[in-house]
Amino acid sequence: MTLLFQILLLIFYLYLAFATVYLLVFAFSGLFSIPHSKVQVKKKRKMAVLIPGYKEDNVILEVARQALKQEYGKEYYDVIIIADGFQKTTIQKLRELDVIVFEVELEFSTKSRALNAALNRLDDRYDVGVILDADNLMAPDFLDKINEAFCKKYIAVQGHRIAKNVDTAFAILDAVSEEMNNHIFRKGHRILGLSSALIGSAMAFDYNYLKVTMQEVEVVGGFDKELEIRLLSKNKKVEYVPDAYVFDEKVPNAKVFTKQRRRWLGAQIHYFGKSFIPSLKMLFRQGNIDYFNKALQFILPPRIMLITASFLMAIVSLIFNLYPGFYLWFSVFVLGLLVFFLSIPGYFYNLRTLWALSRLPLGIVMIFLSLFRMRGKKEYLHTKHTYNAFQIKHPLRKPPKRKSEAKN
Repeated sequence: MTLLFQILLLIFYLYLAFATVYLLVFAFSGLFSIPHSKVQVKKKRKMAVLIPGYKEDNVILEVARQALKQEYGKEYYDVIIIADGFQKTTIQKLRELDVIVFEVELEFSTKSRALNAALNRLDDRYDVGVILDADNLMAPDFLDKINEAFCKKYIAVQGHRIAKNVDTAFAILDAVSEEMNNHIFRKGHRILGLSSALIGSAMAFDYNYLKVTMQEVEVVGGFDKELEIRLLSKNKKVEYVPDAYVFDEKVPNAKVFTKQRRRWLGAQIHYFGKSFIPSLKMLFRQGNIDYFNKALQFILPPRIMLITASFLMAIVSLIFNLYPGFYLWFSVFVLGLLVFFLSIPGYFYNLRTLWALSRLPLGIVMIFLSLFRMRGKKEYLHTKHTYNAFQIKHPLRKPPKRKSEAKN
């Protein structure tokens, strides 16, 4: 075995080992409760609930109806539907509801362009801008929880997005992945004093900050990552509220699962290249750990690819006695499994999840194959949603009370 090959194997091992230990640290910290200081809510902020949608005729009416059922008080928030490519009959039915409807005709449809189109038409009466996806359902107390977080002087808040459907194997896998992200990149990070990761929806911002910053955002995908690095580069902390629930439709099959992951991987690669050098400079010049930590997140491989690669390398090293050795490769694999064990909520330990795991090899193969189709992808990869997901009940469809969340 040549020296160059050994060096490459060592670099690959160190990369997988670093990613695994990084995830393990935050998976462990996520087992504890986020320390919340008590705050007296003296003000109900006026909120603009922004719901952009591209050809989402199947789900948007139900989403709009549900959005009007907040306990927050209708006089304190407006629901704004940003309708891109909707049918005329859908627009007409939306206008019969107590919502604001903005029809937009975009030459090139993206979420950031749709949001900017709405923000440019709205006046400045609002204090908070809430961003949802066109399939999202807010828990009845969601806006109350968001308002409470803003009483603590945060300018960016991420809610707890959770699956509303677990009706297919890949919906379950997607739901498990989302909850692992919530545990590691949101709850685990906040417990150690770092910012929560944003997720693209179920998030809220100081309205003036959102309106000004979004004017500078022109991206095909990953606009939430753009907002995030802008916040962190200015030492602004992103809060996470684990009991502020928004229910999100999970993918129905392997094709959509792979398409979604390819979009996310493309955004990660782009933002790692954009943020690593600036974040490294700010780390040494200003001690900005949050920004540098975010840049490191962008180079982490998908967790399932991480444990798959480490397992395969352990087997190959055992057979061919490859450097740096079976036990080191296998230890990374075991620690990777521990990340999964610590991060997956208890209600997913059941036969349905075991059934879903039987489809995982197909997902792994398709994700690996999708890596070869990422070059030059500039179009926005839209995920179509269905009305059927509203009929499926998730184990946490009725959110637990705050005390229950605090015990987890």
